[in-house]
Amino acid sequence: MKMVLSQRQKEELNKAIADYLSSNGYTTALEGLKRDADISGEVEKKYGGLLEKKWTSVIRLQKKVMELESKLSEAEKEFIEGAPTRAKRSPTEWIPRGPEKFCLSGHRAPVTKVIFHPVFGLIVSASEDASIRVWDYETGEYERSLKGHTDSIQDIAFDHTGKILVSCSADMSIKIWDFTQGYQCIKTMHGHDHNVSGVAFMPNGDFIVSASRDKTIKIWEVATGYCVKTFSGHREWVRQVKVSPDGSYIASCSNDHTVRVWVAATKECKVELRDHEHVVECIAWANESANSAINEAAGGDNKKGAFEGPFLVSGSRDKTLRVWDVSSGLCLFTLIGHDNWVRGVVFHPGGKYIISASDDKTLRVWDIRNKRNMKTLDAHSHFCTSLDFHRTQPYVITGSVDKTIKVWECR
Repeated sequence: MKMVLSQRQKEELNKAIADYLSSNGYTTALEGLKRDADISGEVEKKYGGLLEKKWTSVIRLQKKVMELESKLSEAEKEFIEGAPTRAKRSPTEWIPRGPEKFCLSGHRAPVTKVIFHPVFGLIVSASEDASIRVWDYETGEYERSLKGHTDSIQDIAFDHTGKILVSCSADMSIKIWDFTQGYQCIKTMHGHDHNVSGVAFMPNGDFIVSASRDKTIKIWEVATGYCVKTFSGHREWVRQVKVSPDGSYIASCSNDHTVRVWVAATKECKVELRDHEHVVECIAWANESANSAINEAAGGDNKKGAFEGPFLVSGSRDKTLRVWDVSSGLCLFTLIGHDNWVRGVVFHPGGKYIISASDDKTLRVWDIRNKRNMKTLDAHSHFCTSLDFHRTQPYVITGSVDKTIKVWECR
């Protein structure tokens, strides 16, 4: 295929090549070109470096074209499959799409936990390297490290204002960090007799709940740093603890294969959920927006409101996710599809989906109503340990044993 250039374009190209040859000292070729192309005298300044400039811009454009082509083929595929196109999809239906927007590296050991800041465009990651790192998820830039723990950090959580962060570690301590100025550690709490594996704030922000390998759950007063309550009942290591949105219940999951729900005010265990066949790694409370989808999936008649809730999802080393109705203590349904331990789980803010992360290295999106795995992303090169879904922005983050944090855009 012969490219057709105008006379002027030909002359420009010849002069640009002549400039390239002369600036690189290819004198023999330059003389030959000048003779053949009938170029006399010196080549004007404006042709200086022109060939290289055009060359690099062509490569850049080629890359852009490839990116656009892959986006187009994804859009065509979605269109053929009848999926709602981006414009028709409301934010309640946004789900993470590959490839990731950023892959953040800097931790020197596996990433154990990733969370979004509730107000600013920040994410915070915790790692087995005993450090906490703060990143900007909109630019992918590293902001700072918080150092003070002496062993693997197991969990981190913000209060609802985002002004304070709590962390817990295998060094048996819980630390409170000031996020308003200076990022200083303002308190360290001791009281657990073993690895502290989970922390969460009560909704009002005045108390912190922690879970430990010493089989207990404790409540701490933020202002004084005192332990005000201890919950006992699990027979093994308590992995994670989550407070219900209204603050009345605390859910915990454990190596004893159970999930327990406790009444925060009285320390009594309201219900023990016992259908998993292995360690329960993670739990999440459903937002109210998920209630109708959960009822539909469970075969409940929404008019009568068959299942009252509140609802809870748990992920286990038995590779399954289970959705529970806390008031009746029933497992409503099980989501099967992961090929390895389930390590992280969150409800989509819109209420239609559950998102999970697993040691099978994937991030999966589950359609609650139809109880099916509707999207699988090959997220990391090693186990996925944690994930979070931004409450208002279309972003998901994942952390992994491969030491990276990935930011996924949703659409």
